[in-house]
Amino acid sequence: MSTLAQFPRITPFLWFDANAEEAVDFYVSIFPNSRRLSELRNSGDAPGPKGGILTIAFELDGQKFTALNGGPDFKFNAAVSLVVRCDSQQEVDYYWSRLTAGGQEVQCGWLRDKFGLSWQITPGRLPELIRNPKAFKAMLGMKKIDLAELERAART
Repeated sequence: MSTLAQFPRITPFLWFDANAEEAVDFYVSIFPNSRRLSELRNSGDAPGPKGGILTIAFELDGQKFTALNGGPDFKFNAAVSLVVRCDSQQEVDYYWSRLTAGGQEVQCGWLRDKFGLSWQITPGRLPELIRNPKAFKAMLGMKKIDLAELERAART
């Protein structure tokens, strides 16, 4: 049975230029319970070197993905992002520092990693807190989410 047949019905498929393996290794090093699952080598008919990696199936904390070395035709943009739910400020800080390394802080818990992929590093309580207009306004002034500051704003 092929690896794809064992995947969930819907799986994110990420297009990289020629650095899918580097990206997968980067992501797997950050998230617990993560691993590379399989790879498909280029037969010579696809972009990139013959025998090089064409696709890599991988798992990040239980979520399966596929990465493709598809060439320079398409780039990531913020229209699609991956949300990382965090249970504490410590987790927010951990994922933020690792995923912004070589990347860019954006706003309201969003960042773009060094491969151009957008992420939202989000405390699980964020939707509840920003129902309060003062907390929502505080969030708009943040790049990395400061959970204590949002809680203070929500209390006032």
